[in-house]
Amino acid sequence: MGFMEQPDVIRRQLADLCAQGTPALRSFAAWLLDNMPLVAFNSIRGLAKQAAVNPNTVTRLAKELGYTGYDAFRAEVQTALQTPAESYAERARALRSRSGHDAFAAVIDANYQNSAAIFSAETLELLESCIDPLLDARKIHSVGVRSCYSIAHYFSYVGGMAFENFVDLPSLPGAIADQMSQVGPQDIVIAITYEHYSAEVVRACEIARSNCARVLALTDSYASPIAIGAWKTLRLPMAGPLFMPSLNSAFLAVEMLLVGMAARSDGAAEKVAAFEARVRRFGGYAGANGNRDL
Repeated sequence: MGFMEQPDVIRRQLADLCAQGTPALRSFAAWLLDNMPLVAFNSIRGLAKQAAVNPNTVTRLAKELGYTGYDAFRAEVQTALQTPAESYAERARALRSRSGHDAFAAVIDANYQNSAAIFSAETLELLESCIDPLLDARKIHSVGVRSCYSIAHYFSYVGGMAFENFVDLPSLPGAIADQMSQVGPQDIVIAITYEHYSAEVVRACEIARSNCARVLALTDSYASPIAIGAWKTLRLPMAGPLFMPSLNSAFLAVEMLLVGMAARSDGAAEKVAAFEARVRRFGGYAGANGNRDL
């Protein structure tokens, strides 16, 4: 089982323990859901100290997950973290062996599976848990570069139409760090990156966390550098035959966040109407419904 699959198997087992384990195991399992990479770098006592649990609880949890003991559990996590990622070039070369129809079928099948994962009860519950904090946040920042810039821009642009607390997406050189230097405990940073992880986004999350801002990590793995220490992590399913990971699940996720916020906001509709009227008035929309009204 590879890097992408095994952490998610463990996560599902931890989620089961959160619902069915003893009180001590439920609490520790919940903590591990947000801190699983720490297993790779800590002894039993070291992990127990960080989680504020009894060392015996660490051993019991490893055995509940089906391992002979903590060392076996830690070795499994270490192996998952050390598995090298397939390069984009290797993925592109693999496409040469596919016919057109076969490649299209692989895209369709991957998107069905990715959508099913995003629409799972666990993911929907996580997205739901973000709605009120996002509405209550002082400022909402989006951070994404390269291919993920489109997702961050979409979230920032559409969110800004309906809500006062969305901040424009930074685009100028150095602007990401400048913006993150101003965040605080009342702010939320939506960070988006996948392997190979963009250094700018990783650094942005480090700055945000140092300023006690909450980071919602949209990424491909719970071992992602932006997931470690994040307020919440949404593991995006990105399977597909293309040489770049599929971003459809990321767009679905941010769309659901925006829908959830708008459905729970008293003023979103009025703000969208005012935005739309301004754009229409000054000719921003073409066609019969976009005529200027000067």
